[in-house]
Amino acid sequence: MTEASMTRNPTPTQAAPTRPFWTLARREALAGGLFVAPQLLGVAVFVLLPLALVFWYSLHEWNVLANTFEFTGAQNYQALLEDSTLPPVLLASAVFAAGLVVFNLGLALLLAVLLNQKLVGITAFRTFFFSPVVVSLVAWTIVWGFLLQHNGGINGVLKLAGIEGPNWLRSPGTAMGSVIVVQVFKNVGLNMVLFLAALQGVPRELYEAARIDGASAWRQFRRITLPLISPTILLTSVITVVGALQVFAQIAVLTQGGPGHSTTVLVYYLYQQTFQFHRFGYGSTLAIVLFAIVALLTLAQWQLRRRFVFQEQ
Repeated sequence: MTEASMTRNPTPTQAAPTRPFWTLARREALAGGLFVAPQLLGVAVFVLLPLALVFWYSLHEWNVLANTFEFTGAQNYQALLEDSTLPPVLLASAVFAAGLVVFNLGLALLLAVLLNQKLVGITAFRTFFFSPVVVSLVAWTIVWGFLLQHNGGINGVLKLAGIEGPNWLRSPGTAMGSVIVVQVFKNVGLNMVLFLAALQGVPRELYEAARIDGASAWRQFRRITLPLISPTILLTSVITVVGALQVFAQIAVLTQGGPGHSTTVLVYYLYQQTFQFHRFGYGSTLAIVLFAIVALLTLAQWQLRRRFVFQEQ
């Protein structure tokens, strides 16, 4: 066959093999989607759907007793701006959250540093400080309610020392502090354990090198311990702030928001408006405010990690 004929009759090229649809990448993507599907379904049903319903309810006035459900638009949000009780409620929430974060994290870190030492009986002390975490919240609060009464156990001990104690839960100057103390002692063990785990992960070689260089104990704590446990500090601060803004049982059992509005935090005020005064639309509006505050504070703490958390710069 001549070259010319070969040019006129070229050999037909073979068709490229078809690629199978279920490639390895697609099979892995499907497997990953099936694994996360239950979690995504739970988030959609128990988080996103309730949020949407709360926002929808905030645009209505729902009277359960009269069986009416009327669209009011932004009327509940207008009432929110005109509510004279809301500023002291937000102030009480801020005071409670700030006091809980400062005292809870401070005491938890102090206990973790002390319990991180190799001392005799240290396991028993760790169990003692952590045990309130697993105690029923309501039972814990009821016991403290008896202790903080005017004729309760704390004033009885003070009376032995010749001191006349106040009515801790009925005095405006001591009610909020008493509730904070009860909550600090209840949950300090959880943060203590988290801090203790973080402290045990700090390399001992760094402390030995710092001691050789003549660094004091305080300087070692400030320059080595705090930076290396800063991720745990961020975690505990977020957990504590969110928990503080959602406090309810302690207020309901100990003070019922009194005296006045000195201990009426936002969640308890939401409960009052919704279930005591049957203002479900306005209660849903307060729930939106609570969600916005928690989301903004959590986002702010997460953004601050670049400045304060080690190796996040």
